Amino acid sequence: MQNIRNIAIIAHVDHGKTTLVDKILHFTNLFRDNDGTGDLILDNNDLERERGITIVAKNVSVQYKGVKINVIDTPGHADFGGEVERVLKMADGVVLLVDAFEGPMPQTRFVTQKALALGLKPLVVVNKVDKENCRPDEVYENVFDLFFSLDATEEQLAFPVLYGSSKNGWMSTDWKEPKEDVSELLDAIIDHFPPSPFVEGTLQMQITSLDYSTFVGRIAIGRVARGTIKEGQPISLMKRDGKVVKSRVKELHTFEGLGRRRVQEVACGDICAVVGIEGFDIGDTIADFDNPEQLEVIHIDEPTMNMLFTINNSPFFGKEGKLVTSRHIHDRLQKELEKNLALRVVPTESPDAWLVYGRGILHLSVLIETMRREGYELQVGQPQVILKEIDGKKCEPVEVLVVDVPAEVSGKVIELVTQRKGELLIMETKGEMQHLEFEIPSRGIIGLRNNVLTATAGEAVMAHRLKGYEPWKGTIPGRLHGVLISLDKGTTTAYSIDKLQDRGRFFVDPGVDIYEGQILGEHIRDNDLTINITKGKQLTNMRASGTDDNTRIAPAIKFSLEESMEYIQADEYIEVTPLSTRLRKIYLTENERKVNAKKFQ
Repeated sequence: MQNIRNIAIIAHVDHGKTTLVDKILHFTNLFRDNDGTGDLILDNNDLERERGITIVAKNVSVQYKGVKINVIDTPGHADFGGEVERVLKMADGVVLLVDAFEGPMPQTRFVTQKALALGLKPLVVVNKVDKENCRPDEVYENVFDLFFSLDATEEQLAFPVLYGSSKNGWMSTDWKEPKEDVSELLDAIIDHFPPSPFVEGTLQMQITSLDYSTFVGRIAIGRVARGTIKEGQPISLMKRDGKVVKSRVKELHTFEGLGRRRVQEVACGDICAVVGIEGFDIGDTIADFDNPEQLEVIHIDEPTMNMLFTINNSPFFGKEGKLVTSRHIHDRLQKELEKNLALRVVPTESPDAWLVYGRGILHLSVLIETMRREGYELQVGQPQVILKEIDGKKCEPVEVLVVDVPAEVSGKVIELVTQRKGELLIMETKGEMQHLEFEIPSRGIIGLRNNVLTATAGEAVMAHRLKGYEPWKGTIPGRLHGVLISLDKGTTTAYSIDKLQDRGRFFVDPGVDIYEGQILGEHIRDNDLTINITKGKQLTNMRASGTDDNTRIAPAIKFSLEESMEYIQADEYIEVTPLSTRLRKIYLTENERKVNAKKFQ
């Protein structure tokens, strides 16, 4: 029987999970010395590399001292909590990574809570001890307090701790004595985590992840919970709703290094990929053909936010994307539902629009960004939080917001958060930084990041996690300024932009095609203003001193997709195409906007 350890690596965003997995892969000689593998090997899609975050959980396996270690790299952001919740089902233990300066952060708490609730054994790694101002011993105490507050068992509280630096590739039991490599971590994994138990009986395996191949179609990935699974074996697929579908295993693959190896059979405790099963969903159970028994269905936290997705009906539709019809968008959203467990798609009265429910702004923006890169054109509306009625009271999602800022600008942050119905809970000093913790409605977080970063000259570090539903906190002030709206279709001119600069800040450069109803900039007042920036300078053959001055234009403000989502109001859309994002009013002409103004009040 092969010796197997299944471990998941969990941490807050940017605490070094993927870097640590890189070092483990290199240390176990998975690559030849001349392989130019680069960094962050597992962040293999473009979005992950650009943003520097893990979005999709990945599986790799390494061999060390005759033991097979299956490593699951998980996302750190709470918006991708759906990913974490399902892949933790495959693990026997978790390696919790904590930054030696920042200590446990909100998302550390989120994923740790899920792991402890599943009864997984933890091993703590205090990472980045080579950083200035680090405080490893204090962080260790904080982690212990966190475990205690999350009702960890006696066994879970007796966790071993290692210190080290993923970037420099070493781990040690004493942070003052750096070692050469990560062997102490791998030794600790083998010693501390029990081998995956072999459970006798009929086959049981829960599908916790899926992959897609253009040759064989959808591939089910999961851990064999009981018995063995063999190639060619007839099986029963038990759906989440209790329906049973008979099927057969065509091929079996286990994880080996970064790839997979075809095998004849996989025993209980190992993670494998099954080819040939049709119509499965995440959470379904692969069971014995004659006596099927279902495993407990994975429970995923509910979404907290929704957005309207609709076809692109602007004057520029179809110019940049190939996939523009409602059928294209509907099929793509249905395909996303297969693997994105925390997502919901609800049809609306219009056949061209859908309400898409997700965990947060980042969760939804990654979907939109992926779609635009695949050639889709669509429009999205303002994000709305999901309200519930509990005991006859209107309730809304409330989050715990943590902000670390330089002490001299902490007052500005407190002012901004309290304007949005936030309550200050904790204020303490960490080195030169001030550590602030608030409770704030999820509505208040939409659009807050930009304001906080502006007020603190980009030095604030913000993170938040869902706390639960609480009674409605009242109205929150929206955007303070109105917008500048295009009066006409045409091409922007430097001359017009220059003459109108005193009216506000522009989002477009000269020489750009625009249409009527497009949002061109932010007004200096709180009302919307319609302007024409397509007029050119009237040329005459008269020359006068001073009239030929060069135009001096302030650079246009460029929003990222998330910033646009946080900026727009209820009567506005973001038009997303493969090459550009534009902000626009839902009703493009001024007459239509006046007629429909009451809808958005």
